[in-house]
Amino acid sequence: MRLIKQFLAVAAVAFVGGQAVAAVQGNAWLSLALGLLTAALAVLGYAWLVRRTEHRAPTEVARAGAAGRIVRGALLGVAMFAAVIANIAFLGDFHVDGLGSVTGAVGLIGVMAAAAVTEELLFRGVLFRIIEERAGTWIALLLTGVLFGLMHLFNPDATWWGAIAIAIEAGFMLAACYAATRNLWVPIGLHFGWNFAAAGIFSAVVSGNGESKGLLESTTSGPGLVTGGDFGPEASLYAVGAGVALTLVFLWLARRRGHLVPRRRRTDGVQPTVTVSR
Repeated sequence: MRLIKQFLAVAAVAFVGGQAVAAVQGNAWLSLALGLLTAALAVLGYAWLVRRTEHRAPTEVARAGAAGRIVRGALLGVAMFAAVIANIAFLGDFHVDGLGSVTGAVGLIGVMAAAAVTEELLFRGVLFRIIEERAGTWIALLLTGVLFGLMHLFNPDATWWGAIAIAIEAGFMLAACYAATRNLWVPIGLHFGWNFAAAGIFSAVVSGNGESKGLLESTTSGPGLVTGGDFGPEASLYAVGAGVALTLVFLWLARRRGHLVPRRRRTDGVQPTVTVSR
């Protein structure tokens, strides 16, 4: 029941916030304000429900050190996406045509903050964390990664390959990031940095949702496996490769730190307990 309560509560905030941001589309400052408000309310609601349903402090969203962790994650996300774009540009398939829109980028900060926070709370804070308690890290990573990819099939220009790419480069990577850090701030920052770099800096298509008006005017052309086609650079093999590399790094860190959770096993009728290897 706690999974259902937490999931529905965050999903409700995400839906209402998303509708509010969509209603003010075109007004950058309102988009920024409503997006940040949605993100804040989602975190506060999640923390309150964890206290009520699990009778513990929500350490995964603790305020101490939050800003630094978000910044580190965001810088990593921006660097990761910039590396993908650099590789596509090296082949001559990505071109910067000039400067774009500063106000457009400002509005996208709010949009991407709301998306990053609510999706990380739903998929890593609720689903991954609670499934991991029962089934262990590996099964939780696989299940939530696949679900995260499938969710993107509802986007306007979604493709099966795009959904698979998202599952690998984002679903698995962000779950591995949470397993390594055991807080939600780094995955939130990483998710935000990746999305904002795509839309707010390079004006690329994000997960099949159409082009954005960011800081740079750009055009993309070339083979779909290189550029990602209509789904955007997230469906590029470069993005998948970068996601796999970071996933392996995070899983190595999780194992080194003793953060991998084994699957529960029932023996002799005794209720099992979750242990974390050290």
